[in-house]
Amino acid sequence: MRLTGTLMAAGLWLSCQHPSNAPENMLKETLQPPIAAKKDCVLTEHGNKRMDPYFWMRLTDEQKSASQPDPQTQQVLDYLNAENDYTQSILEHTEPFQEKLFQEITGRIKKDDASVPYPKNGYYYYSRYEEGKEYPIYCRKKGSTDAPEEVILDVNELAGKHAYYSATGLTVSPDNNLLAFGEDTLSRRIYTIRFKNLATGEWLTDQIPNTTGDGAWANDNLTYFYTSKHPVSLLSEKIWSHQLGQDVAQDQLKYHETDPSYYIDVTRSKSGRFVMIQASSTMTDHWLILDANQPNGAFKSFTAIAKDLKYDIEHAGHSFYILTNLDANNFRLMECPEKQTDKSNWKEKWGTREDALLAAFDVFEHHIVLTERSNALTHIRVLNLETGDDHVIAFDEEAYVTYPTSNAEYKTNQLRFAYSSLTTPYSIYDYDMNTRDKQLKKTEEVVGGHDPSQYVGKRLWATASGGTKIPISLVYRKDMDPTDGKNPLLLYAYGSYGYSIDPGFSSDRLSLLDRGFIFAIAHIRGGQEMGRSWYDDGKMFHKKNTFTDFIDCAKFLINQRYTSAEHLYAMGGSAGGLLMGAVLNMAPEVFHGVVARVPFVDVVSTMLDETIPLTTNEFDEWGNPKNKDSYDYMLSYSPYDNVKRMNYPNILVTTGLFDSQVQYWEPAKWVAKLRDMKTDDNLLLLQTNMEAGHGGASGRFRRFHETAFIYAFMLDLEGIKE
Repeated sequence: MRLTGTLMAAGLWLSCQHPSNAPENMLKETLQPPIAAKKDCVLTEHGNKRMDPYFWMRLTDEQKSASQPDPQTQQVLDYLNAENDYTQSILEHTEPFQEKLFQEITGRIKKDDASVPYPKNGYYYYSRYEEGKEYPIYCRKKGSTDAPEEVILDVNELAGKHAYYSATGLTVSPDNNLLAFGEDTLSRRIYTIRFKNLATGEWLTDQIPNTTGDGAWANDNLTYFYTSKHPVSLLSEKIWSHQLGQDVAQDQLKYHETDPSYYIDVTRSKSGRFVMIQASSTMTDHWLILDANQPNGAFKSFTAIAKDLKYDIEHAGHSFYILTNLDANNFRLMECPEKQTDKSNWKEKWGTREDALLAAFDVFEHHIVLTERSNALTHIRVLNLETGDDHVIAFDEEAYVTYPTSNAEYKTNQLRFAYSSLTTPYSIYDYDMNTRDKQLKKTEEVVGGHDPSQYVGKRLWATASGGTKIPISLVYRKDMDPTDGKNPLLLYAYGSYGYSIDPGFSSDRLSLLDRGFIFAIAHIRGGQEMGRSWYDDGKMFHKKNTFTDFIDCAKFLINQRYTSAEHLYAMGGSAGGLLMGAVLNMAPEVFHGVVARVPFVDVVSTMLDETIPLTTNEFDEWGNPKNKDSYDYMLSYSPYDNVKRMNYPNILVTTGLFDSQVQYWEPAKWVAKLRDMKTDDNLLLLQTNMEAGHGGASGRFRRFHETAFIYAFMLDLEGIKE
């Protein structure tokens, strides 16, 4: 990429077009949208020149974190704050409504809630919340759920006065005495690993900076394996072993991934026999294993790297089980001896099916549990290793999600799984895999009451332009007419990375449903709801299927009179924000309002810059624009590059200054260009969280301020004021 041009020395934004001596209340009334200055900037690739007048908005991490901002940094921060001020002024009249929604949403959440304890290595582990506190308290009880409680980590104490705090990757040593976890106080997903002695409650002096936040213990209870990040690209890059009590500078490098298209991670097998490294790109996986009793040994390859070979592994008994796409597009399950792991020794345990994706598996002493995907639903299949029988745990609703959860023990016939639907809150069950009896352990409590029978969950099928059937899950109140053509409807989707959006319950969504909204999920190509081919048909040179599927679903809902273009809203985040940007350029007339959360909208420039986190890992997802065919295709849909001089619907865009997944300047530049180009008077609002990153605010309740803010934006457009 070649950058030419001169950055102008003028100010970077013009805002607040009002008399400087006007009273404050008048300033709020007359505040105008910030107009970002244009700077001469030409980006050249493959002989093609792109004008990017807002390239100047990009800041480095050092600039953002500096205690004394340089002139450019100050100008960018001033511009973002001006956009925030404008957004606040436009929606100021909704602030009492936002507060009501926030109290309503958080009021449905049980303040002193606790998870269902699960057994692991002689203890029962669970987390709980206390009223008035934002963060979880992680606990355990020895031998029985009736034993005295041990608090292993109170995140509230650590969060303290931090504007943002995240604790992740909690792992307890094999002897149950030590806790390792990662903490992030900036929201850049750069974690420092800390250690706590659970027997004494004391903190160890060991601290490991610049990590992914998780890791794996060796069986000596002294060696901890972890993953460090590249300081610029933030890619997971190296696996190290750390000896407790030693300086981090003496840590031993165990693996270095030199191919920037791979993510790497280190885990511990369920059996505790092996420490395992996974190197994973979009199309290829590579695993390495090490005897957990020999932490100073060398990791060995599970099998030779083979292009386009995807697989996951788990150890049980004297075997490894392998979930793989080897000669199986929808994956199959294989088995091999623990000492003969080359793929030439893999033997099929469960075959592939054209009508179902084998998405995940778990191993037990006498059973294997498979998670399958078909028809945009999940299914749990139990294989009995002794009898050879198999069965599926059946459910009756049209649209639901179910999955195994918290199954840490190997020698048990009991499976724990979760179940939910658009009308049914998340429920935890214990299931006897022999007798097939299931016991409800807990249903998510909706404070104030929730009657699922008062809502209708449905599955519809839209037809895409090429004839492909696209599943849609939707929910609405039973007492409304869903097809009068006037209902406000929120259509949500993601459609990337093979990530499937499941039709589960959300108590905060009740604030929309109870005010007459219909909520719908478009299970568009790019996910894996309909199998692996559903993903393949929504990436690389098929990416536009994702966008046209969404538009076709929107038009279908209008044609079926579930809503109209005057009442249809769309929402997506991150890569789903790319979806929002693309459909805005392709079919703006279909929507009344669009919410794009942390949107990935400057596709070509980002994918050309290998210093930006995630870029090199995703060439097999989007394409590498250094190749002309990929460049041309990506340029044809990149939202930022395809903004047109035309009418757009009402738009709300959110971002975070410290976002490491989608850098803040992408949505900021996009909004600036939209504001310059659009020919309508509809709302265009940008809200930047100046203290957080990709996931927004931390804490159990604070994040719902943004939810209430977004809901108020849509409800206000519908004329719903309370």
